[in-house]
Amino acid sequence: MAPPLLIGDVFRVAAATSPEATAATLGDGVLTFRDVDTRSDRIANALTGVGVRAGDRVCWWGDTSLDAVPLFAALAKLGAVFAPLNARSGIEEIRPVVEYARPRLLLSGSSHDDVATELSRELGLQSLGSAQLAGAAEASSPTAPKVAIGDDLAHVIFFTSGSTGRPKGVVLSHRANWLRTYPGATTTAGGRGTVCMFPLFHMAGWTIALGAWQARRPVHFVPAPDAAALLAETERHHASLLYCIPAVWARILEHGVTRHNLSALVEADTGTSATPPELLHALHEALPHTVTRVFYGSTEAGPGLQLGPADLFRKPGSVGVPQPGVEVKLVRAEGGADRRGGGAVSAHAVDGEVCLRSPFLMDGYFDDPAATADALRDGWYHTGDLGAIDDEGYVSIVGRARDVIRTGGETVAPVEVEAVLGAHPAVAEVAVVGIPDPDWGETVTAVVVLAAGAATADVDVDALRAHCDGRLARFKQPRRVEVVDALPRTPATGQVQRTLIVEQLQMRPP
Repeated sequence: MAPPLLIGDVFRVAAATSPEATAATLGDGVLTFRDVDTRSDRIANALTGVGVRAGDRVCWWGDTSLDAVPLFAALAKLGAVFAPLNARSGIEEIRPVVEYARPRLLLSGSSHDDVATELSRELGLQSLGSAQLAGAAEASSPTAPKVAIGDDLAHVIFFTSGSTGRPKGVVLSHRANWLRTYPGATTTAGGRGTVCMFPLFHMAGWTIALGAWQARRPVHFVPAPDAAALLAETERHHASLLYCIPAVWARILEHGVTRHNLSALVEADTGTSATPPELLHALHEALPHTVTRVFYGSTEAGPGLQLGPADLFRKPGSVGVPQPGVEVKLVRAEGGADRRGGGAVSAHAVDGEVCLRSPFLMDGYFDDPAATADALRDGWYHTGDLGAIDDEGYVSIVGRARDVIRTGGETVAPVEVEAVLGAHPAVAEVAVVGIPDPDWGETVTAVVVLAAGAATADVDVDALRAHCDGRLARFKQPRRVEVVDALPRTPATGQVQRTLIVEQLQMRPP
């Protein structure tokens, strides 16, 4: 029988084969694979001493730090569940998450020791601050813990917010996380390591790190996704891979790459539900010696689809085809026919909700059987994204299954606003989207193609809101207007790509 796929073994094997190789850096701090393995053994024994056992949930609250790495490994070796909390949230936001998680123990990084102590007292939780844990680990046995666990045991819980704001905990098993990050699953660039822009309360931060560690490569963490810092770390460590979301790549390109030596960089990857083609062209021009891949996935599904370098400009706006081990299908509403990608394709493209099936889907949402049953149906994860598959099997994301805008506590249906704005004589075409806004939640934004002979002034915010008076409530009226030459559409179906519009607008100043 094949051995279980355990995350703790990733660190044990790396330490046995490459003990002095760098596992992680942050600023001037460095951890080797031997460091991670030996420190995690001591931490595991210290946690055992305070009652942590296999299956227990342990919350960790702190900024990105190298101390988190051996803690992550220690919990994996014990079979306890690592549940990181958003370091950017205050105590009022975190309290319901911790109450929901019901952890055996609350741990904190030095950045959050005081507030974590306060929260643990309020909730009657056992807790250890960073100095307390370090002292307990130093006094503990260096012997590797011997805990027999299966790879179906929960390994991590990552918290995401649903549309109601109630937290949902995405549960991933050891096996799912191992398969998500096996060598080659998330990285192909060799040798020099990966710069990670994501914080360590985020699934992507640990997925990128595990992908590097499985291949015995270092991961170089940065405290924040600052353009100058990301480029400096890439240059400093001669990193071969840098993955950034489109908004961060836009900041990097605005900052400029020419002042840095990025000759070792092999891959400049990106991904979201949609990536603007103009960003990909700009990346190619700025970093012509690199290749770029576009990834589509989620905390629940892991790596789902990928658009490779050969197809970046041949399939603009697409998120590609299924990654190895992944199946995709589009489910049409109201009993419409399904359409699968990755195999034979029909002569006519269809659209519907994107659904994924693979060996590395989440186990479900922690303590939320209703949400789990809604998301996982007959082995398929329903993403909530609307997509289209072209006649070659390439998927494009066009919107959300429940495509609504939430602004100032109100809900707005884009199609209702589009119907009114489309009747304006200066509007040839219009798409209405919600742009994230710190005050409103989302800003109702009209993206307009002008009618022949019309001018931009004819469709400014005041003009369109005046047109909507008496037809739409004021909260449904646009607060931002952008004029474009054409709306992005999928080639096969002509669907407007709302998600791509949002990405494009987030790269522009309001």
